[in-house]
Amino acid sequence: MPFYINKEHLLNEIEYPTRYQPENLLKSSAIVFASIFVFLLLFAPFGVYEPEFRLNYFLICFFHAFSPALILFSYFGTYNYITRNQLKNWTLLKEYIHVGIFLLLSGIASFLMRDLIYNNPNNWSWRYLYEEIRNCFLAGILFYFFLRMAGFYFKSKKGSPFVLQFTPLENKTQKTAVSPTLFINTQVKQDDFTLNLEDLLFVKADGNYIELTKSNNEEATVELKRISLTQFEKQIADYPHFFRCHRTYLVNMFKIEKVSGNSQGYLLSFPNTNAKVPVSRNQIESFNNCYNQLRNLQIA
Repeated sequence: MPFYINKEHLLNEIEYPTRYQPENLLKSSAIVFASIFVFLLLFAPFGVYEPEFRLNYFLICFFHAFSPALILFSYFGTYNYITRNQLKNWTLLKEYIHVGIFLLLSGIASFLMRDLIYNNPNNWSWRYLYEEIRNCFLAGILFYFFLRMAGFYFKSKKGSPFVLQFTPLENKTQKTAVSPTLFINTQVKQDDFTLNLEDLLFVKADGNYIELTKSNNEEATVELKRISLTQFEKQIADYPHFFRCHRTYLVNMFKIEKVSGNSQGYLLSFPNTNAKVPVSRNQIESFNNCYNQLRNLQIA
């Protein structure tokens, strides 16, 4: 059976993880320290002859837990400093590469601590270097996925599930009987206008006006029209791919490039603009349902 890797999934751009961001890095390091320290105390996984210990077991556990926590804080702290003025363009592949480098550094650090912890004449052998790196990878991968699953669980307990695998929807309006060009009636006849819905990214309410953000020829433009968002929404009711995601926003589901956030609210990204459109917390479930319905229609 051939070995298959979903390269597209690994290379899709995702949000830079909050756990590595400067404001959360100390907390993440503390979680890593506490998790490893408790694990070592409870399960005593060291396969070392006890008379070889230079320190008592509590201190050995402390140093083995403190070392990776310090490396995590230093490594991603340095990375954040280097990339502070750049877009991080994070992907799952980058995530796994950086985690692999972190585990390699942790294994080397454990090897360098052997003379401090163990009274063994072969502490500096290649065998122990290999064993320390191997053990860090085996235990580290286990802890990584355990902590990721725990994070997903606690996020899901806060509210509706997050759209973890968002795939942009394909625009199939040209294949339907409904025309993408629509004539919009306003309260003042001279302000009536024609709109190509295929160019529309999202609509923002501005009192009795709306701002239409459109994308054409790889350039986003904004137009102001004299009509309320509620009145505009009623006139495009025949187009189910337009969704009222917020009190002041209506979005074209076919134009969403990326979804970020959590169960407290999403942020939607669109092509050719840096603007982010919020999905309010009470609309998350409806947004997920709308997305799934449109996606199922495409698959059918």
